[in-house]
Amino acid sequence: MLGSALSWARAPAAVLNFNCMLILLPVCRNLLSLIRGNFMCCGVALRKQLDKNLTFHKLVAYMIALMTAVHTVAHLLNVEWYINSRHGKYGPLPGNLSALRDNRAKNTTYLNPIEYDYTTPTLFAFTTIAGLTGVVITLALILMITSSMEVIRRNYFEVFWYTHHLFIIFFAGLVFHGAGRIVRGQQTTEPPHDTIFCKTQPQNWGLIPECPIPQFAGGFPQTWKWVIGPMVIYICERFLRFIRYMQTVRYKKIVMHPSNVLELQLVKSGFKMDAGQMGVDGPFGTASEDVFDYEVSMLVGAGIGVTPFASILKSIWYKFKDSNPKLRTRKIYFYWLCRETNAFEWFADLLQVLEKEMEERGMRDFLTYKLYLTGWDHTHAAHVMVHFDKDTDVITGLKQKTHYGRPIWDKEFEQVRQENPSSVVGTFLCGPESLAKVLAKKCVKYSDVDPRKTKFYFNKENF
Repeated sequence: MLGSALSWARAPAAVLNFNCMLILLPVCRNLLSLIRGNFMCCGVALRKQLDKNLTFHKLVAYMIALMTAVHTVAHLLNVEWYINSRHGKYGPLPGNLSALRDNRAKNTTYLNPIEYDYTTPTLFAFTTIAGLTGVVITLALILMITSSMEVIRRNYFEVFWYTHHLFIIFFAGLVFHGAGRIVRGQQTTEPPHDTIFCKTQPQNWGLIPECPIPQFAGGFPQTWKWVIGPMVIYICERFLRFIRYMQTVRYKKIVMHPSNVLELQLVKSGFKMDAGQMGVDGPFGTASEDVFDYEVSMLVGAGIGVTPFASILKSIWYKFKDSNPKLRTRKIYFYWLCRETNAFEWFADLLQVLEKEMEERGMRDFLTYKLYLTGWDHTHAAHVMVHFDKDTDVITGLKQKTHYGRPIWDKEFEQVRQENPSSVVGTFLCGPESLAKVLAKKCVKYSDVDPRKTKFYFNKENF
């Protein structure tokens, strides 16, 4: 009765169920951290895909939007097919089937939900359970997708945040979308029922064994089976976040240090500090965690993006100092791009300590760092020229002189490749998306096709 339009509706529905099952999982941060931390046996290339959870979330959302459009158009065509079948435009068989109604006395059940010839297609399409829930979930989907545009996220984040909570309405409507069971199928087709013979013998339906009265029924909604698991996981995720949110944290002391560094001492109820107790919070559950899995690492920090790499440099150095046999990293290239000179002050102290200790232990080549001042002017240039002959940099006090401008990445990648033949190099960035695109392309460009030679793997840190 419905022809190919039914297939065009059912196939996207199956894809929608699968994608709606996946859409919530990438935003369950605690689940991702649990998976990343407990499946260390998996390769770096596999585990690093967890860092692209938001990209995966967006791709799934795009697929849901596309399949929703196809599914909606197909069912609108189905309504038109129902109307035309009711009017007998597709031959006698659809017309005879459309005439069947639910009648216990006659032992008949309906196939065509259009009961009257004068039924308005638009009214029918939007007054059924499927039609009403379809309109609601489609509107919710449109609002969520349009409010997720980058210009809205960056300028009106509250709009994006609160509109995204329409997912509750979306999933509720999705679960009840098929409750009306409008699309029906024949229940009994086993012998002696001969469907080929009976389709041309409507006058004999129910009179001969080969042609019993056809019985039709709609299938039970299946969508809830796809979304119940992810919904339970997401509810547990939000409940865990709520518990943490309810744990009140208050300020105990605020200390201002040199170089405009502000120290905040916080106290949380239920936590007691003891002498000798130490809390360590490192780069766990993010791309930075994989720094320890590469022979050679390139760390690129832009502005405040240097923060996660500060803890990494400390961690790697202490592992080396203790002769940790599990540490694979043997060379670090560190790049920091910053606009203002005062930003270098707090981090220069750490680099000075590392420089001194590495020289004492004969590990001078372990760390190569380059600091780039991108916001310099002629005053800075004149000051640098006057003190050019000094052994240390005039800005940072380090032996490595500060560079002015931006790195020439082709030159840097070529140098790393020549100095580390047959090595796997992990390139890590915490910075703007524009720089991420440049470094990702350079990693592809300078990776050798021969697996025995240098390979670059790009990792993006969000901070």
